[in-house]
Amino acid sequence: STVVAFLVAYHQNKQLIGEKGLLPCKLYLQNVKRYFKGKISLDALSYAPTIIWFLDWSDMDSILDYLSGFGLATSAFVLVTGCANMILMAVLWILYLSLVNLLETGFLGIFLCPLWTLSRLPSHTPPSTIVIWGFRWLIFRIMLGAGLIKIRGDRCWRELTCMDYHYETQPVPNPIAYFMHRSPWWFHQFETLFNHFIELVVPFFIFLGRRMCIVHGVLQILFQVLLIVSGNLSFLNWLTIVPSIACFDDTSLAFLFSSRQGGVKDQLAQVQVKRAAGEQLPLRYGCYVRKVVNISFGLLIAYLSVPVILNLLNSRQVMNTSFNPLRIVNTYGAFGSITKERTEVIIQGTSSMDPNDPAAVWEEYDFKCKPGDLKRRPCFISPYHYRLDWLMWFAAFQTYEQNEWIIHLAGKLLAQDEVALSLMATNPFAGRAPPRWIRAEHFKYKFSRPGGKHAGDGKWWIRKRIGPYFPPVNLQGLQKFYEDRSWPHPAQA
Repeated sequence: STVVAFLVAYHQNKQLIGEKGLLPCKLYLQNVKRYFKGKISLDALSYAPTIIWFLDWSDMDSILDYLSGFGLATSAFVLVTGCANMILMAVLWILYLSLVNLLETGFLGIFLCPLWTLSRLPSHTPPSTIVIWGFRWLIFRIMLGAGLIKIRGDRCWRELTCMDYHYETQPVPNPIAYFMHRSPWWFHQFETLFNHFIELVVPFFIFLGRRMCIVHGVLQILFQVLLIVSGNLSFLNWLTIVPSIACFDDTSLAFLFSSRQGGVKDQLAQVQVKRAAGEQLPLRYGCYVRKVVNISFGLLIAYLSVPVILNLLNSRQVMNTSFNPLRIVNTYGAFGSITKERTEVIIQGTSSMDPNDPAAVWEEYDFKCKPGDLKRRPCFISPYHYRLDWLMWFAAFQTYEQNEWIIHLAGKLLAQDEVALSLMATNPFAGRAPPRWIRAEHFKYKFSRPGGKHAGDGKWWIRKRIGPYFPPVNLQGLQKFYEDRSWPHPAQA
């Protein structure tokens, strides 16, 4: 998950938050600094915890590349070698915290590893029980928080009808969702009941002994696999599998490892034999340090969990937020409300001099994965993530005034900006003059019926126009809009 997260950041950060990105992070940090009286104080660091504060902002694109590139290389090393220590994991956590928030799994991963050794099986420093329970406490909160926000949120979760809509209206549906959407009503009701069982009942299995804890781990991993198969929810479901692994012990996971001599299972058996014989392994200095750190870690998690528990018990529960500056013990939740209809923002351009001319030909821009072209098959990209497509899903049930970045995108398309166009799947004006006007239209989208007339014509979707999302704009007309927001005015290619 970490490798994919840094890969997404490396490929998309410059276009989204770089020097000429849709929402430049330099402007954001400058505004934060101005709000805190021009100082990089603890308050500013708490509000926006990132090491970018301490770097040279003259070339923000290079900074973003270095952070994500170094994180990608480090996480790839850990993945390929299977070796990690607290130092490496802390570096990864700091790097990604500098780009994104809510990184609790990464923070817990720091304490799962030995202090500095890179051995794949450090016999002197087995994982602390405190850290194992830290992961179990995390998956408990993730699932219970998701279940409670549903029961307290949209009425369809209580009426067992939410799954009638979910497959069609989720952020980026995949081909399997197309067919799952047409399941009979009783199957959708069963899915909703099963969801409530997994999120509201199964989390308590963690506290009912070894066997029930293993059952919890199996059920949660299978549930996440079902979510991965039926939707493109980026690497979130893959990441949620990680704390579930803490529900298993060495015996239950032994089948995953080779029994050959010198292998991990063989090394582990030798350690267990020595311990069974009463042989005490000599403790090194780093082991004592780690014991102190782990105890301190446990106390910190317990202290920071208090507001999270109060939030879970609150009828006005909030989801996906943190109550501490470093975002290390957070509250979670997903799909507290379900949209019953899918709306899409379709961006169009024209070469016509007059955008109001009924004869003007408007050509559509397609995004990498989100619905647009009715005949394009829904994509399958998990665990990868197209962040702009995800943002367009949110924008579709808000207004462009709430998503000013979409006007910034329109200006870049007017200028044939190659950086912005790299986020798109198609450019209808490729190889010719850029469009004179860009507009966005609002459409209601529905899956076509498998075997029906539209599907027979090769259409995965059918759509109906709702109205304009934002009116036609041109580069000259956007100049004042850009100046007011300190955005660089795009120059035509």
